[in-house]
Amino acid sequence: QVQLVESGGGLMQAGGSLRLSCAASGRTFSSYFMGWFRQAPGKEREFVAAISWSGLSTNYADSVKGRFTISRDNAKNTVYLQMNSLKPEDTAVYYCAANSRALRAGVREYDYWGQGTQVTVSS
Repeated sequence: QVQLVESGGGLMQAGGSLRLSCAASGRTFSSYFMGWFRQAPGKEREFVAAISWSGLSTNYADSVKGRFTISRDNAKNTVYLQMNSLKPEDTAVYYCAANSRALRAGVREYDYWGQGTQVTVSS
């Protein structure tokens, strides 16, 4: 079992930056692939970014490439999502998730989920 707790969300003006954190507890964090997803009102949950257990491989949705950066600190059992040049369309609840198998983008590929943190970007 892995427990995940997100933090760092808030209200930001367009063009601003936020850094989300996801603290993990439970089984060995460093053996998990980690992902960030988001869900806007009335929309399905969508992939944002993922990172391998080592941190050497990452994957991003086209909508956030060049603006968002995923990273992890295995010593702190934490994964981060640095979000720059925020846009109103980035407004959503952001979730972190973990899976033990591979660097994947599918919601169904992930076994453990946090409770989410709200990010609101005003124009």
